[in-house]
Amino acid sequence: MNNASDNLRGAVFMMLSMAGYVVNDTLMKLVAEDVALAQSVFLRGLVATALLAVFAHYKHQLFVRVPARELRIILLRAFGEIAATYCYLTALINMPLANITAILQSLPLAVTLAGALFLGHKVGWRRYLAIAVGFAGVLIIVRPGGVDFNSYALWAMAAVGFITLRDLMAAKLHAKTPSMFVALFTAAGVTLAGGIMALFEPWSPVSAGSFALLGFAAGFILIGYVTSISAMRFGEIAFVSPFRYTVLVWALLLGIFVFNDYPDFWTMVGIAIVVGTGVFTFYREQRSRKVAKT
Repeated sequence: MNNASDNLRGAVFMMLSMAGYVVNDTLMKLVAEDVALAQSVFLRGLVATALLAVFAHYKHQLFVRVPARELRIILLRAFGEIAATYCYLTALINMPLANITAILQSLPLAVTLAGALFLGHKVGWRRYLAIAVGFAGVLIIVRPGGVDFNSYALWAMAAVGFITLRDLMAAKLHAKTPSMFVALFTAAGVTLAGGIMALFEPWSPVSAGSFALLGFAAGFILIGYVTSISAMRFGEIAFVSPFRYTVLVWALLLGIFVFNDYPDFWTMVGIAIVVGTGVFTFYREQRSRKVAKT
């Protein structure tokens, strides 16, 4: 009974995490109407970094000595996060929320493929086939060369690539390296990059409303971060992970009610393909791990 209860708690945390990330995206998209991209990243980052610093201090992980090898990995991970942030937000500002969220759901497929190519992870033909079908689903959403093609979808696909780099670096970190320290280092790096880039953009006066939206965005992105960790701590990965696709429900609803963006038929077909292949790939990965243990 405890196992079922923990799984339920993990599923709830995962759904809250996805909601937190999408609400953050929605707020950043709204702020972009009045505030330049780099400036909004910098201001949001100041709030998020300060909140993370408080958490890190509470967990005694604010100042941590790490070996040179770990520091190089953390720096590469931070670079991936910085590049992904700018690619993703550039696409987010110029694309329907549901479309870019759907493209990002190809991330598990990209990570699985990159793990096979660069980390020597064993991947069977079924998962390779699922990856190929999943990326075909992304192409259906993007529709390059079509009448409805949005070139900013390429920025979203670049974001998937940089997030894959970030996740591969995370997989190479030593288990004893504190997660909170890595998150704080990354958040500070994104904020610093935003501040530097903001120097080359006109600095817009920030209204009280826009600053409030940025503050809420920082809060919601931290909710996403904290609850995603809790989801994996409480529930079994095989049970909890598929609930990450509830992010598409939030994105569709917020896209419709906030931005009046209604996805067309082919976008929904692409979303179904990406989600289906993602769930299948995850299922095969868990099955392979069980076989390897026996």
